Amino acid sequence: MIALGCAIGTGLFYGSASTIKMVGPAVMLSYLIGGIFIYFVVRALGEMSVDNPISGSFSAYAYDYWGEFPGFLSGWNYWFNYVAVSMVEVSVIGIYMQHWFPTLPMWVSGLVLFVIVNIINLVNVRSFGEIEFWGAIVKVVAILLMIIFGILMIFFGVGADAPIGLKNLFDNGGFFPKGLTGMMLSFVVVTFSFGGTELIGITAGEAENPVKTIPKAINLIIGRILIFYVGSMFVLVTIYPWDKVGMNGSPFVEIFSAIGFPAAASILNIIVLTGVFSAYNSCLYSNARMLHGLALQNNAPAFLKKLSSDGVPRAAVLFSSLFVGIVVIITYLAPKEVFNYVMSIATIAALINWIMILYTQIKFRQKIGLKAKKLSYKMPLFPLLNYAGIIYFLSIGITMAAMPDYRLAVYLCPIWLLCIYAGYRVKKSRH
Repeated sequence: MIALGCAIGTGLFYGSASTIKMVGPAVMLSYLIGGIFIYFVVRALGEMSVDNPISGSFSAYAYDYWGEFPGFLSGWNYWFNYVAVSMVEVSVIGIYMQHWFPTLPMWVSGLVLFVIVNIINLVNVRSFGEIEFWGAIVKVVAILLMIIFGILMIFFGVGADAPIGLKNLFDNGGFFPKGLTGMMLSFVVVTFSFGGTELIGITAGEAENPVKTIPKAINLIIGRILIFYVGSMFVLVTIYPWDKVGMNGSPFVEIFSAIGFPAAASILNIIVLTGVFSAYNSCLYSNARMLHGLALQNNAPAFLKKLSSDGVPRAAVLFSSLFVGIVVIITYLAPKEVFNYVMSIATIAALINWIMILYTQIKFRQKIGLKAKKLSYKMPLFPLLNYAGIIYFLSIGITMAAMPDYRLAVYLCPIWLLCIYAGYRVKKSRH
């Protein structure tokens, strides 16, 4: 549920508007292809998690199988990734609130969300778990109902004068109106959308029976991708012309409002607000645990090791939130540009994470040697799919460099990596 809570969020509910504009009805293929490559990442992490189930596994595996600096880098970059993802969620809630309150400043909504989620994460683990469980359930059920209702409209005319049919998939330039170039550009936002899926492997150490539960959860990912991402995109671009999709809110809300279902639009807006809340809640939870784990490895300041009497790493929660809170100021200063800025930064950080997971699993196989034959859960087509995934994610970074809205993150990436290396050298000099 933590993985679902993080993966089904702004990338799908809001980012899908830009992917539809970039690629047209073929957006379904964009999400399918992107999802397959994310599946490679989760399978690679799953192999290591089942063999050695430990909490905060990604950074620990990089340490054990690759080296001290890769472990340091992966841990801090993962923390940074979810700071950036949290900033995305805080920045976008103002857009959703303007569906009902057009004059409400975006930064006000962001500040309210920021305060509420921090209070929840500072109280106790039980309150987080209950809220996240129900938040994820609401999103999953809502998307399924929306897909079912959309299919009934398309093929049986439910809620419409007649069946809508499939004409919107082929009108207005056809199924591939922007060609392969448009699809390649769409992979940037698609890649961001799948962030959080790898949390299935990250939480392995806290699962009751990881040898059984982790493979089961991972093997269901492709089905979930088909249902939640591909299914919802099929409905949206079939019931409404792709070239009329706007960027003033979630396409889930805007499309149902445009075709004459204001009640459905308002319900969906409540759902996407729940999605933002749930995703930010998941991200802050995971983020604080990763930071606490870094401190236990002596890779972060010692005060971050502290736990409250009920097991909450409050210092880590507050430290992470100190950086996330900056986005409220950015939203105040640049409300129109803030989403693209922080989403592109989160995407670059995610690309680094996923490339490192795929390569760490290669190093893991090298380290265990012939014992690989005894693994109960193996990465398929190893190492072919590892290298295919690495090439794909590198190509996304190159594509971002060619896109003005996302170029800044590519330029900042080397600076961030140098900062991590400087931190590593300081740590080494003190130990």
